[in-house]
Amino acid sequence: RGPAGIVESLEDKVRAAVRDIGYQQEGFHWQTADYACHLHAQSADIAMGVDMAGNKDEGAGDQGIMFGYATDETPELMPATLQYSHNILKTLADAFAIRGRVIGAFEQAERCLEAPAREPWMTFVVIGAGPTGVEMAGTMTEIAHHTLPQEFRRIDSRQTRVVLLEGSDRVLGSFVPSLSERARQQLERLGVEVRTGCKVTGIDADGVVFETMDQASPGGPATTHRLPSKTVIWAAGVAASPLGASLSVSAGAALDRAGRVIVEPDLSLAGHPEISVIGDLAAARSYGKGEPKPVPGVSPGAKQMGRAAAANLLRRLRGEATLPFRYSDYGNLATVGRKAAVVDLTVPGLGALRFSGYFAWLFWLFAHVYFLIGFRNRLIVMMDWAWAYFTFERSARVVAQPATPPAITKT
Repeated sequence: RGPAGIVESLEDKVRAAVRDIGYQQEGFHWQTADYACHLHAQSADIAMGVDMAGNKDEGAGDQGIMFGYATDETPELMPATLQYSHNILKTLADAFAIRGRVIGAFEQAERCLEAPAREPWMTFVVIGAGPTGVEMAGTMTEIAHHTLPQEFRRIDSRQTRVVLLEGSDRVLGSFVPSLSERARQQLERLGVEVRTGCKVTGIDADGVVFETMDQASPGGPATTHRLPSKTVIWAAGVAASPLGASLSVSAGAALDRAGRVIVEPDLSLAGHPEISVIGDLAAARSYGKGEPKPVPGVSPGAKQMGRAAAANLLRRLRGEATLPFRYSDYGNLATVGRKAAVVDLTVPGLGALRFSGYFAWLFWLFAHVYFLIGFRNRLIVMMDWAWAYFTFERSARVVAQPATPPAITKT
């Protein structure tokens, strides 16, 4: 079995022993043919970094802030808050690191003996209510309510607060207003606190500062609020790859405020037709009917740009004129949580197809499985999702620490 399965088995054995024997202040002893364990209450807590007398956490450190990757517009606030960032979600390793910090927040809350010290660790703030932020907020709520309630002794993970902050007046701004409202209702049913019209003005290691406007007097002064939290997940966009800045210096490429490269209609670099920029590094536009429209930074757009750039490369080799890029929008999918999602599709000949709820969630699941590579991957993912659905269990709760690299000695 993998590491997650091994750790889960040991957790289940210890948890079952604690339920059978019961926790006593002086500790407990559990022994089977395979395992022996003796825990003393005070010594265990000191090892965790808690001073029983003063509720002082010597080894906790500072959880700080983490940023998640999204494809929405990049905020101007980002550069000012990079000093508090720990992770940017770009790679699988980044995802593992963020998972470790989320689980670590619950561990830190377990070490606190008093509720006021515990609340910031059990308050998770997600900034940006695009598809990334909505999915993140819903998933974190489900983990807190269904996966972790039996994992801790002092805290009840079901008391976790997940707050979703959005600067505009609705969530999922790329969807039609009716689907946005349904997504908000689904989030609130899951237990997420949705706050729209909140402009984040500051982030530090102790929480978030944001402003709201009085709806009765839109032109009046903004009201400043502070939300204490040790874990903030930024889902409102991040800066583009540093490669864009390199192209700006070496090839004179023009950049937008997010650091993306402004490309020609055929996705080439201005003044350098031999260079094509695609994906979320390109500030590309779709040249279809009407005025050119920005291409959303999603995977279908990146794949279509790749095919278009390859086709234009072949045209150049044949001495033919290149064609402007045209993005085909087949619709948007966004999952909110368990049995909750919204779907906005464009069906040729039928027009818009919009629905939400359980059937939208099933459509989202099967659409993602369909685009996986290989039958084996699809089968494994389907089995894992089915097991998680029927058992409410998430086995990947292990947090692996990177090994210390060996010292390099010169000979």
